[in-house]
Amino acid sequence: MVREDELRSAEKAAELPDRRDAELIFIGRIRTPWTSRLDCPRQGRQDGPECRIEIFAPWCDALQGIEVYERLEVLYWMHLSRRDLLLQSPRDNGEVRGTFALRSPVRPNPIGTAIVMLVSIEEAVLRVRGLDCLDGTPLIDIKPDRTLFVPIAAPTPGDFDVGMQ
Repeated sequence: MVREDELRSAEKAAELPDRRDAELIFIGRIRTPWTSRLDCPRQGRQDGPECRIEIFAPWCDALQGIEVYERLEVLYWMHLSRRDLLLQSPRDNGEVRGTFALRSPVRPNPIGTAIVMLVSIEEAVLRVRGLDCLDGTPLIDIKPDRTLFVPIAAPTPGDFDVGMQ
C-alpha cells in the first residue's frame, strides 16, 4: 500500500543535510491524470493513459529531431517524495531493505525515470504513454531510449576490466 509520510516499524530515517549542494534546472512540467500518490501507478505502462510533457521556453528548440524516436527516457523530480528514509518496508510486512535496494520514490535525491512511447508532438508538447508520476511533476531531462543505440567505437583495452584502480 502506498503511504504518505509515516514511519513503519523497523524503518529508519536520516536527518537531512543542507540542500544547497546541487542545482537542477527544470525544463518542463509533466501532466498526468494522477494527483495523489495513492492513485498513481507504481510502474508506467505502454498501454497506460496518454500524458503530456510540456517543455518550457527556452528549451523548445532542444526537441528538434526527437520525432525520429519512438521510445524516450524521461527523467523527473519527484517533488512530493520524502527524502530521509534509510531503511524501508515497502509492503509493510516487516521485511526491511535499504533505500538503494528498492525502486521506491522515497530517496535522498528523488529522481524518477520512465521509458515512454512517443505518441505525437505538438509544438512544445510531447504526448506520451508509460508515465508513472503525479500531475505537475517537474521535468529534468528527456533522452532517446539508450537501448536504441549501439556503441560508436570498438572496445579498447580496459573497457571491460572488472577491478577499480
